[in-house]
Amino acid sequence: MKELLNDLDRWRRQGKAIALARVVDLDGSGPRLPGAAMAVSADGEVAGSVSGGCVEGAVVTEALDVIETVDRRMVTFGYSDDEAFAVGLTCGGTIHLFIEPLDWEQYPSVAESIRSAEPVALATVVEGPQAGAKIAVRPSETTVGTLGDAALDRVVERDVRGELAAGRTGLRRYGAQGQAREEDVAVFIESFAPPPRMVIFGAVDFTAALVNVAKLLGYRVTVCDARPVFATKRRFPQADEIAVEWPDRYLSERGADLTQRDAIAVLTHDAKFDIPAITSALQTDVGYIGVMGSRRTHDDRTQRLTEAGIDRSGLARLRSPIGLDLGGRTPEETAISIVAEMIALRTGREVLALRDTDGPIHRS
Repeated sequence: MKELLNDLDRWRRQGKAIALARVVDLDGSGPRLPGAAMAVSADGEVAGSVSGGCVEGAVVTEALDVIETVDRRMVTFGYSDDEAFAVGLTCGGTIHLFIEPLDWEQYPSVAESIRSAEPVALATVVEGPQAGAKIAVRPSETTVGTLGDAALDRVVERDVRGELAAGRTGLRRYGAQGQAREEDVAVFIESFAPPPRMVIFGAVDFTAALVNVAKLLGYRVTVCDARPVFATKRRFPQADEIAVEWPDRYLSERGADLTQRDAIAVLTHDAKFDIPAITSALQTDVGYIGVMGSRRTHDDRTQRLTEAGIDRSGLARLRSPIGLDLGGRTPEETAISIVAEMIALRTGREVLALRDTDGPIHRS
């Protein structure tokens, strides 16, 4: 949605009617995830994409009809081996789209939150008697709008807050009054959460590469090191924040804000940095804690952490040695192995992590 805002504002100023198409569900493979959006103006201008080009033409036709009829509808595109390219979607799955006239009542405040990176979620009824009804939910604020039933509003608001905290977008089904295990109403929950955070401890030679790769994936990146001569914006121009501070002190002030969506990478090789940084990281809810070093360094570090009072459950949270066993050697290759491990941990995929292998990390 964020990439559509400038076009939507321009069309609004020009007084154009607009239809918004969003991917709300997938069966099998799909070119774009739920939340992917495309907007179509009454004169046929298009912004965004819902399938990377596979079915855009058909969506434009549907969207123009929605503008003309002031209607809203669910539209499905799939793929059949027998039909080959006839239906357009060649990735082997099925996408479900909800197309509706743009809701100007909710749009301005939601757009403002998205632009300012303030967390907000939009819940839209996409199937049911109140199709198109919406509520906008923000942390610690009163919910705006209604889905047409007070009981349904309460249940959906609760679920939306959980999805927003996790940064998830997807489709949920309820009974007419929010009952579980019923399917009278389908609600699309779209979370616009601030970017996840990565905190990198240690202004070392691998740090710049990890900053660049993390930024590519949309992270807000902080580089933290107590040595002012190394922790500089000149050395890490892509970083969002440079903190000249001891890791444990930094986390004592900021650690409570970190969530399961966030990551910490400890790239130093010095016990006086590592041990306070790791023990403080383990007191947060951060989803990924990776620690660089050889297996010998890891064994020595584990002993020190045990002496510092870290139990087995705490040690099990550490991804050390850091990264997947890709065989990389350069800082850039190492950075890719680190973020690959982060992705695998988030998605629950079974992959080969360095901590789960034996022998030298670098093999000829």
